[in-house]
Amino acid sequence: MPAVQISEIVAFTGGRYSGPADRMIDGVAPLAGAGEAQLSFLSNPKYAAQLASTRAAAIFVSDDVTGDDGRFIRVANPYYAMASVVAKYFDRRPMPSGISSLASIAAAATLGANVAIGPFSTIADGVVLGDGVVIFQNVSIEAGTTIGDGTIVYPQVSIYDRSVIGKRCIIHSGVVIGADGYGFATEGGRHHKIPQIGIVRIGDDVEIGAGSTIDRAALGETTIGDGTKIDDQVMIGHNVKVGRHCLLVAQVGIAGSTELGDHVVVAGQSGFGGHLTIGNGVQVAAKSAVLDDVPDGMKVMGIPAVPFREFARREAMLRRMAKKK
Repeated sequence: MPAVQISEIVAFTGGRYSGPADRMIDGVAPLAGAGEAQLSFLSNPKYAAQLASTRAAAIFVSDDVTGDDGRFIRVANPYYAMASVVAKYFDRRPMPSGISSLASIAAAATLGANVAIGPFSTIADGVVLGDGVVIFQNVSIEAGTTIGDGTIVYPQVSIYDRSVIGKRCIIHSGVVIGADGYGFATEGGRHHKIPQIGIVRIGDDVEIGAGSTIDRAALGETTIGDGTKIDDQVMIGHNVKVGRHCLLVAQVGIAGSTELGDHVVVAGQSGFGGHLTIGNGVQVAAKSAVLDDVPDGMKVMGIPAVPFREFARREAMLRRMAKKK
């Protein structure tokens, strides 16, 4: 990767820097492992002690960090500044280019400008790929699916028919979009499949982690709002609606027809019952079981999930009782 002059990075991030403007940066690394030509950052005060020993050429810090050894670049949000610099200068992951002769592309598919498709991927009839879409190898995209400009689909992804995926999405390996929801009608002691004839609709700037699954709706749509980020091994059931700019961490499960508002944060291994309404700005702690509706702005945790203060009081009471015993 080509080195970048520190003055260019400072200008790009809008930072304040008093060190040598001609320093060259050839990468980004954590404080403890950064070399003399690398950029680092301090966003968590837990690692402040490493400032004295790091070999980094320059360091993103916030305004409340005291002192200056000539390497600090002061910015409002060091973590975001670091991410922006990596994305602009140092994210050079190999990508497919052009359309492989080993890909299978239906005659009725529509491909935009500068589309790349890797070997052994299958693009079915009626699929529409926007400009700059990148499809890695061994991807299956079924009939009638639409994928917006600039979206990247990594290997071994399966996208079922009529799915709608927005612009600039990132879909990691092993994701399944649009498989049947878990719906059965019980009659005569047997479980009869309810045909799942809806679709999945995913907004712009959504990222979906490896091995995650998003089921199609029984009727209507399963929807994921703009800007939502989904970690690995997350399961989203049929007719679920996830709002805009939500964060769903690893192994979260959401049962059918539950609705999450905007800016909801769900920590790892938490689960939701079906047909719930979760308000805007809700935060769910790790390993929680949400079995009731949650109003806007609430923080919940536990099994079953309760408001944080209630959980803390209950835990304190149990500790006191254990000590008395």
